[in-house]
Amino acid sequence: MRKLLLVHLAAGLSAAAILGGCNRQSGAARGRPGAGEAVLIQAGRAQAKDTPIYLDGIGTVQAFNTVTVHTQVSGVLQKVAFAEGQDVRAGDLLAEVDPRTYQAQLDQAKAKKAEDQAQADNAVTTYKRNFSLLAKGLIDQQTVDTDKSSADQFNATVQADEAAAEQAQVMLGYTRITSPISGRTGIRLVDQGNVVQPSDAGGIVVITQLKPISVVFTLPQSNWPQIQRLLASGTKLSVIAVGDGNTTLDSGTLAVVDNQIDSATGTIKAKASFPNDKLALWPGQFVNVRLLVQTRTGGVVVPASVVQRGPQGAYAFVIQADSTVKAVPVSVAQIDSGVALIDQGLTAGQQVVVDGQYKLEDGSKVTIAPPAGARSGRRAGGKPADSPE
Repeated sequence: MRKLLLVHLAAGLSAAAILGGCNRQSGAARGRPGAGEAVLIQAGRAQAKDTPIYLDGIGTVQAFNTVTVHTQVSGVLQKVAFAEGQDVRAGDLLAEVDPRTYQAQLDQAKAKKAEDQAQADNAVTTYKRNFSLLAKGLIDQQTVDTDKSSADQFNATVQADEAAAEQAQVMLGYTRITSPISGRTGIRLVDQGNVVQPSDAGGIVVITQLKPISVVFTLPQSNWPQIQRLLASGTKLSVIAVGDGNTTLDSGTLAVVDNQIDSATGTIKAKASFPNDKLALWPGQFVNVRLLVQTRTGGVVVPASVVQRGPQGAYAFVIQADSTVKAVPVSVAQIDSGVALIDQGLTAGQQVVVDGQYKLEDGSKVTIAPPAGARSGRRAGGKPADSPE
């Protein structure tokens, strides 16, 4: 009896092992997409499109011009004529220093000039009269020479007085502090009623020119030969400033490339100018900078998800006429805004796998899923949503 039980138990274990092996084989077959049934994928086509090629860098926005306004004369700040954050033009009045002291100095200089001018006129008249008497022998030569020297001396004094009056006029003009550039005022650095001096470190206000504006950025030194060739050919290079969310802030042009490469970082510095009409760029702001170096005419482009990475490099699955896929090596020029520009490997019009590659291998059979719009009008069973059961 015991032997009979052992025989039945062994037979049962053998049957279970056979069934388990069959199930594992069936599961393995199902676990290899493409080995049997077709894999559902999304497809697209490579397209020919004019594609811009950019060099990307990180930059800092700088004011086109920045001026710290100082007083050039000492005195009480009698008037502040600007509002903080105000747009001003070159020559606009910003502030005024008490002018009375400098007006008095100008009046004194003018009075001194008038006094010396009268003496000079008298000396010239004396010289001319004595010179005529010298011709008649009624006066000696020494007296005439002395009169001439005296007239010349007074004339020189008048010239000095004129210079002093001009200087006093200039100093009086400095009491009216005007904007040297067009731009926007910052926070006021001194209040009305304070005594200001030319030696004050802070000044009165800082004015920055925002239109146009500059962006200083860096690029790897490996990009320099390409940039140098374009600059040598006289090409005007376009630059785009990009903010958060890949939004274009402004478009400008490359203004200058620095005359040396930074050996510590292996980068080269450049400056671009932007019109900044919408004031999207602000001094001190960090932005991404895109330098346009080429526009590839008729370049082959595909969605970025088409490009896959493997041990042998980049590749893409191309859909064949028999609904199988073939892994094709590709060379990628750039990937930008979800679009890959292909140098080699694909041609325009080829159908490629856009999504579902993780289930595929070379030679897998595929079924192309309908577009999202077409699927939305159908049920899971494949019938239109409004069709009867």
